[in-house]
Amino acid sequence: MSELENIIIVGAGPAGISAALYAARGNMDPLIINTGIGSLEKAEKIENYYGLEKPLSGKDLFERGLDQARALGVRILDAQVVGMGGFDTFEVKTTEGDFEARSVILATGSKRASAKIPGVKEFEGKGVSYCAVCDAFFYRDKEVAVLGNSDFALHEAEELSHTASHVTIFTDGKKPEFSRENSIDVNTMKIQAIEGDERVSGIRLKGDVSLQEAGEEVSSFEPAEGVFVALGTAGSSEMARQIGAELNEKGNIRVNEEMETTVPGLYAAGDCTGGLLQVAKAVHDGAQAGISACQYVRKLLKTEA
Repeated sequence: MSELENIIIVGAGPAGISAALYAARGNMDPLIINTGIGSLEKAEKIENYYGLEKPLSGKDLFERGLDQARALGVRILDAQVVGMGGFDTFEVKTTEGDFEARSVILATGSKRASAKIPGVKEFEGKGVSYCAVCDAFFYRDKEVAVLGNSDFALHEAEELSHTASHVTIFTDGKKPEFSRENSIDVNTMKIQAIEGDERVSGIRLKGDVSLQEAGEEVSSFEPAEGVFVALGTAGSSEMARQIGAELNEKGNIRVNEEMETTVPGLYAAGDCTGGLLQVAKAVHDGAQAGISACQYVRKLLKTEA
């Protein structure tokens, strides 16, 4: 564990950089965890933003933001966040180590990866879950599955292994991309569907093509009483769930006017809070979150003195 940080900002897009600029000017020496470009990568031309004489690509805007933050001396760590926890302080678990902070700002945008597998949507709340920390308790001594192929999926599987009788990661035909060795069982076959009656009973896998041509059984069934979706990287909503923050009916992080979540010291900014999905809104949210986090940390420092 590193030294206690004042403010950690997860995400280096417009919301994250904006938050960092205000936190840096507030003398908080924030740490940005850059989880990647996100939805800006899809923006070929941005021209409806203040100060742009000519259209700019999302990638160019992203790089300019990083350069601006570095020019102010903001520290930037390139890593994926795989989990969050903590009690008096926040613990941010990443592929580059674990970090502790007095306050955290979530700004990784909206969720990019979704499970387009029959049965996932139908069994949400009936065996399909999106948060191992939140729901592991309900699967004590039961067989569970984790959908995904990244460090995020591995972290969720390891979290579940403390309570479940057995945990298997299903990659849905993708190659595992774990950054470290582990002892979790991995199944790389393609998934046909999540099955069950009133609740999940298991995963139906697509059979091997060669077996199908030979006239043999073309699918197999793997029993599981719980299926945890952990595709791609952990988004802001997943991190908020892990720390106990509320989401709204659309799955976005619930925040007040100060961009504070329902957990004191935890803030969110940008697309992950819903509303207008535009750079202008993200920058506003980030600015407010940065200011609010500074005020929160200053109050904490007074009590610690």
